[in-house]
Amino acid sequence: MSEIWFRAGEATVLAAEGQVTDAMPEVVIGSVKGPVGTAFASMMGQTVGHTRFFVIRDLNQMVRPATMMTSKVTITSEAYIGLFGGVVQGAIGDAIVDCLKEGILPADIANDVCMIITVWLDPRCPDDPNLDKKDLYRTNYEATKIAIGRAMKGEPTVEQLIANRTKISHYALAGVID
Repeated sequence: MSEIWFRAGEATVLAAEGQVTDAMPEVVIGSVKGPVGTAFASMMGQTVGHTRFFVIRDLNQMVRPATMMTSKVTITSEAYIGLFGGVVQGAIGDAIVDCLKEGILPADIANDVCMIITVWLDPRCPDDPNLDKKDLYRTNYEATKIAIGRAMKGEPTVEQLIANRTKISHYALAGVID
């Protein structure tokens, strides 16, 4: 059984100029017999506006570790769910498999742990006539790999947070505090 009980990571990858394809996944990874496994099983039902489903790469190609994805935004249209369950899901699935391939996620624990990924997909995406699906794929693929890597390495570390306390602040605080 995995010794991983609960690990968390996040990442932000910004869109190409003129796109609304920023990706900001948050991931928890843990044993199927621990708190993440319990949360995972509890997510099997649907909640109006917050669709949840397994991450698959294509039909009959569910990823390992078993991964549940859900939206951070209330889903209001079929076009949104089409992007969420299409390009975004495919990008996340590919990133997970590549994490296994590259050793970021140890392959020998792939059946002992599970993951939950909350996904940001800008509500403007489905209505954007200039939406670049390649950029949507890129941002979600890159951000998922980074978030999983950070979770597995425990980053940022306490030391990194303390060292950056006065160097980095939340972007929304620009001009609010000096």
